[in-house]
Amino acid sequence: MIHYEQCPVCSGKNIQNFLRVKDYTVSGETYPLYQCSNCSFVFTQDIPSQEEIGKYYQSQNYISHSDTQQGLVNKLYHKVRKITLSGKRKLVAGKTGLTKGNLLDVGCGTGAFLNEMKLAGWQITGLEPDEVARKNANDLYAINPMPSHEIFNLPQSSYDAITLWHVLEHVHQLNEYVAQLNKLLKPAGVLFIAVPNYTSGDALHYKSHWAAYDVPRHLYHFSPNSMKLLMQNHGMNVKAIKPMWFDSVYVSMLSEQYKNGKGNIISAAWNGMLSNAKALINKERCSSLIYIIQKN
Repeated sequence: MIHYEQCPVCSGKNIQNFLRVKDYTVSGETYPLYQCSNCSFVFTQDIPSQEEIGKYYQSQNYISHSDTQQGLVNKLYHKVRKITLSGKRKLVAGKTGLTKGNLLDVGCGTGAFLNEMKLAGWQITGLEPDEVARKNANDLYAINPMPSHEIFNLPQSSYDAITLWHVLEHVHQLNEYVAQLNKLLKPAGVLFIAVPNYTSGDALHYKSHWAAYDVPRHLYHFSPNSMKLLMQNHGMNVKAIKPMWFDSVYVSMLSEQYKNGKGNIISAAWNGMLSNAKALINKERCSSLIYIIQKN
C-alpha cells in the first residue's frame, strides 16, 4: 500500500480529504481521494503497490484489456471508437505536421490505435503492461507490444509523436515516466496525453459515483492546472487542449449504473450533453481532455 504525505505533482504538504470512492469494477473496496490545495491535483490515497495492482484489472468488463463487446455500454464504446481512432490519427498528423513518422503509444491496450497508425504508414512502437492485452494485440492486429517497463530502455530523441490515451492516470512512477517521455521525444516531437477531467460538469454531477475516478486503477485525477504544472516541472509546455466530446456520455452511462444499480440511457445522455454544453463555453470543463505538449 502506498500512502502519500505530500502532493506527487508540486510536493505541497497541504493535502486534504476530497472524496471516498468505491471500486465498482472488481473489488468493491473504497478508497479516499486527496486534493492538494496548492495545485488542485487529486490522487487516490492508500493505493495498491505496482506489484499488487494487477489483480484490480482482472475483469472481462475492463474493455481496454479484453476488447469485450458485451453489454450496451461496451457496444457503444466500440461504435464510437471507430470514429475516435480516425480523429486521433488526424490530430497526430495535424499537430506534428507529418503524414508518416515514428510513433510510440504508451499503454496501447489491444492495439487498435497502433493499427490505425500502422495502416497510415507510421512506424509504430507499443508499450502495454498487461500480458493478456499484448496477446490480444497480436491476435487482432499482428502487433507485438513490449512490456511497459521497456520505456526506460527505448532510444532517446527517437519519436515524432508519443501518445498516452487514458494511460498516465494509471502509472505509478508518474514523475519518472514524464521525465522519460521528454527524453524520448525528438526536439520538435509532440506528446499527446488524454486523461479524465475531474473538474468537468459530469464529474461534479455524479461526485463519488463518477465512473472516471475508477479507483484504484486510476491513481491520479487531473485538473487542467495540475497537468500544466506537471509538464512545466519536466521542461515541457501544454500548447493546446482538445476536448473529447464522446467521453461525457460514455462515462455518464457507467456512472448511472454505479449510482442507481442500472443504466438509464436518457438520464446519462442528458447529463453527458449538459456537461458538453458547459464545455462549449469553457473547453477545460470537458469530461476528458487531450493535452498537446512540446518541449520548452
